[in-house]
Amino acid sequence: MLKVDLNSDLGESFGAYTIGLDREVAAHVSSVNVACGYHAGDPLVMDETVALAKAAGAAVGAHPGFPDLMGFGRRNMTCTPKEAKAYVQYQVGALLAFTAANGVRLQHVKPHGALYNMAAKDMALAVAIAEAVAEMDSTLILLGLAGSKMLEAGTQAGLRVASEVFADRAYQADGSLVPRSQEGSVIHEKELAIRRTIRMVTEGKVTAITGEEVSIDAHSICVHGDNPSAVEFVKNIRAALHQQGVTVAPIDEIV
Repeated sequence: MLKVDLNSDLGESFGAYTIGLDREVAAHVSSVNVACGYHAGDPLVMDETVALAKAAGAAVGAHPGFPDLMGFGRRNMTCTPKEAKAYVQYQVGALLAFTAANGVRLQHVKPHGALYNMAAKDMALAVAIAEAVAEMDSTLILLGLAGSKMLEAGTQAGLRVASEVFADRAYQADGSLVPRSQEGSVIHEKELAIRRTIRMVTEGKVTAITGEEVSIDAHSICVHGDNPSAVEFVKNIRAALHQQGVTVAPIDEIV
């Protein structure tokens, strides 16, 4: 039976600012990526999001990013591999405190934003992230862009790795995501996004923004929780997967 994980980036509120539809989205996904305070989130939000995921029956992952609260972690930063490794361990360590307090096992680590996209192509950065995770807990799963250097580095570090695809993002011919600064990078048409997602899962193919057919592994599908249509989107994707005979399950059951 074909299985796929459905994940969403949650816990991105901060102080007086509320971002996303966490409670509503958590009810429909199998894994949750919790912001760890660098690009978004704060200690109270982290604790609340772990508790929310637990109540919803969703697995919990850490979502570490660059220390760039103002840029939401989406701006490229120059740092050494040693610095990147410390950033990841600092953030994952913070979330581990809240998973322990809530009686929840941390399932995976998924870097955020620019850290995620840079590590998809930069092997030195990818190795730093993979080593950071492996040194903390070698049973953790590293979730990264399908076909990326991060998955290669994770495998080399002895980690289980999971290939992530994006329901609402456009792809380039090399399998990387179209930069958000480029027109057409985000897919807003619900039916198109669902058709593309089903094809990635069942056929292992996606059409690049330039028309090429790209081979892709889909262990986990990301739906962004800050999308205004996120709740309807994730419900429809889950229903479409069910219609195709695909079971939605946490990453731990897939890789």
